[in-house]
Amino acid sequence: MTTTRPAGLTDDFLEALVKRVPGSSGATWKLTEVYTGELLVELPQSTPEDIEAAFAEARQAQALWAKWPVKKRLEVFERAHTLLLDNALTTTDLIQAESGKNRRMAVEETCDPPMIISHYLKRAAKLLKPIKRGGPIPMLSSSTEVHVPKGVIGIIAPWNFPFATGLSDAIPALMAGNAVVVKPDNKTALSPLYGISLLEEAGLPKGLFQVVCGEGPDVGPTLIDNADYVMFTGSTATGRVIGERAGRNLIGCCLELGGKNPMIVLDDVKVDDWVESAAFGVFGNTGQICMHIERIYLPDSRYDELKDAFVQRAANLRIGASYDFDPEIGSLVSPEHRDRVASHVDDAIAKGATVLTGGKARSDIGPAFFEPTVLEGVTKDMLAGKTETFGPVVGLYRYHTVDEAIRLANDTDYGLNASVWSGDIERAEGVAAQIDSGNVNINDALATAYASKGTPSGGVKLSGVGARHGDQGLLKYTDVKNVAVLKKQVLGARPGQDYDAYVKQMVSSLKLMRKLRVR
Repeated sequence: MTTTRPAGLTDDFLEALVKRVPGSSGATWKLTEVYTGELLVELPQSTPEDIEAAFAEARQAQALWAKWPVKKRLEVFERAHTLLLDNALTTTDLIQAESGKNRRMAVEETCDPPMIISHYLKRAAKLLKPIKRGGPIPMLSSSTEVHVPKGVIGIIAPWNFPFATGLSDAIPALMAGNAVVVKPDNKTALSPLYGISLLEEAGLPKGLFQVVCGEGPDVGPTLIDNADYVMFTGSTATGRVIGERAGRNLIGCCLELGGKNPMIVLDDVKVDDWVESAAFGVFGNTGQICMHIERIYLPDSRYDELKDAFVQRAANLRIGASYDFDPEIGSLVSPEHRDRVASHVDDAIAKGATVLTGGKARSDIGPAFFEPTVLEGVTKDMLAGKTETFGPVVGLYRYHTVDEAIRLANDTDYGLNASVWSGDIERAEGVAAQIDSGNVNINDALATAYASKGTPSGGVKLSGVGARHGDQGLLKYTDVKNVAVLKKQVLGARPGQDYDAYVKQMVSSLKLMRKLRVR
């Protein structure tokens, strides 16, 4: 294994990326390589004035971009699709350096924007085409639904998938004719900056896709106050703040928030099929996936068998700091987050939980590594039993009946993702129908739902508002204009007409139209 920074990530290359970030105050943030703690680059921090200027430039570019025919806009993304794939390994290097994830997960992340592009290249023209409908008076009136861009979209992207969320949430907004101002997390700004440079190489007009950087409380208010719509992925606590401010500004927002995601394993499951997917669902990206599994419910009749198989797989996962494909588990994003994960495990142990494997930080590998951890005996008075841990930690629970498993799975304030495993798909679908969650994967942990770009993906309860993907994943970035035409003045009583007669005529007309299925 090699922890040497990839040769392509030269100081000049990194400096060129961060030059597009406005920072008039001269303040910077030390962006470090997670594996070693080595300084990568000084990231400029944007002032409120910088953010306002970025929005002003974006609005100017958007006014011209919105006039482009949809076909011409989509041609940019045809070229971008190729560029993103051709440069995927450079993007992978950046993602690893800034986030610490293992290379397998990093390269998978690079696939998300091309998948989004491919989906909306098929759908965008149809979704944005005006739809003509009948008006209130058959033959004499019409109404046309026209989707127009909202203007400038503010996107606040998280650190766990900086490239995927930084670009994939922006792509349908841009296709719809908007400009975008994105605020990536300071820790993970490099990969989205690189992705934007590739979009511009594909022909996206300069100034249309802006980047501002800074800590959330410093940057967020100005960004929201200048945006026409906000897309946010992150914690429920921050989502509340963003939703409240967007509401005061009377703009829309889409919020994908936290989860305490359950997996129900039924008693007819095939162990070998289940254990690999379950391990990924819990430990993929070192547990730093919004949809990852934090609670696994196992049937009493097979509890020991399934527990032993899962614990053995978790214990054998290869953990390492490496820019090759050997490690199955990478680093957490920062020492601070490692400490948060450790506090959940320590709290659980102190209150009576048992560690079946893992449970310790691994400073011998790198400053933010933590072992894959399986707990037993977790209760709701523990941090790991109620709040989102967002790390490589899972609790195993025994259930006696399927109804009990469903009740326990739903016993949470969250509702982002869930998983059901069974050898009988119909039986699993019956369980899935009873789970309170925006996404439910059958015989998979999380990837199938998220990768299904044609279907909306979002959360319920405290896990969010709105959705990405599907038709609404693009249409949410548009306003609807109703263009109504009346060809002849037939609405209302005509001059000199007796109003009682007009009312009788109106009622008779409505009855006739209903009978003829006209209205």
